[in-house]
Amino acid sequence: MEYLLIFISAVFVNNIVLAQFLGICPFLGVSKKVDTALGMSGAVAFVLTIATIVTYVVQRSVLDVYNLQYLQTIVFILIIAFLVQLVEIILKKVSPALYQALGVFLPLITTNCAILGVAILVIQKNFSLMTGVVYAFSTAIGFGLALVIFSGLREQLALVKLPKGMKGTPIALIVAGILAMAFMGFSGMV
Repeated sequence: MEYLLIFISAVFVNNIVLAQFLGICPFLGVSKKVDTALGMSGAVAFVLTIATIVTYVVQRSVLDVYNLQYLQTIVFILIIAFLVQLVEIILKKVSPALYQALGVFLPLITTNCAILGVAILVIQKNFSLMTGVVYAFSTAIGFGLALVIFSGLREQLALVKLPKGMKGTPIALIVAGILAMAFMGFSGMV
């Protein structure tokens, strides 16, 4: 039951993008096409889940043991950068089309504050490894859900005639705000 509550909370109630405002850069940058958004969601889900596992193990077995907690942010960033490079190499071999579609945004996963934020939140909330993995994966699902919905809305907006001053980023930000308000409707669930 605890894992179900964590899942619902992370996906809908405390969505990492729409409620906590982490991961805005890829949310706005890769949300013009649904297929690209799906690819980015998969890459973020993989990196977020693996990064949480690795950072948790490093935190508990190295940083806490040797009283080096002050190195947490730097160590976590290095771990995330390594994992993103690994994902980039795998995507280049497995799916060159997705690798090209993600373009500059794939290396930006390294600086995606959602990944670093979740890794730090798992430690701050004193989750167990299993609870942390469930939280990280659920957060990635929530990120992907918000990204795919937003990209679908942006694809539809491309077909609509808008005033010149509203095209592009202005209307995207307005739609993102409305989407965030829609997700606020889930706030009484958990």
